[in-house]
Amino acid sequence: MSSLEISNSCFSPETRSPSSRQSVEDNASEPSGKDVDDVQEKPKDIIQFTAEKLSVGEVSQLVVSPLCGAVSLFVGTTRNNFEGKKVISLEYEAYVPMAENEIRKICNDIRQKWPVRHIAVFHRLGLVPVSEASTVIAVSSAHRAASLEAVSYAIDSLKAKVPIWKKEIYEESTSSWKRNKECFWAAGD
Repeated sequence: MSSLEISNSCFSPETRSPSSRQSVEDNASEPSGKDVDDVQEKPKDIIQFTAEKLSVGEVSQLVVSPLCGAVSLFVGTTRNNFEGKKVISLEYEAYVPMAENEIRKICNDIRQKWPVRHIAVFHRLGLVPVSEASTVIAVSSAHRAASLEAVSYAIDSLKAKVPIWKKEIYEESTSSWKRNKECFWAAGD
């Protein structure tokens, strides 16, 4: 069973950025000159919703392990256009308790399907300007195939199952809430 670390930094009085290790309990044992086979490390699932800017490098570092030869990433960013309209930012909202539960289920599914070590899923809430990251998913594994497949599964599942809503804000002072086409509760629309 993996440990689970969840931080609602944008909802707590002490807003923390993903760089703050205060929200992440370090369960890993550091190698101390021991044989590689002696290194013990408890798998971690790290889930965070934040209004702060995401650091891809810092999220990636959270899943690094001496037992792993691969760290795979997905980084979702705000693009500057949609169907001919100029997008200036996205605004995200989430039902955080349910979103955390759904991401926890996704992490469990990943662990059933692939031999991965650590999983980190970070998502921005609030306004996300063009070119900034709204989602960072990092997965470590001994070999690349498992982490690459797990990252792809994680983002596809997040878009299909997790209650996160996105509003596109356009240059001409209009906006539009968007649904994920993959979302199971929107099927048939």
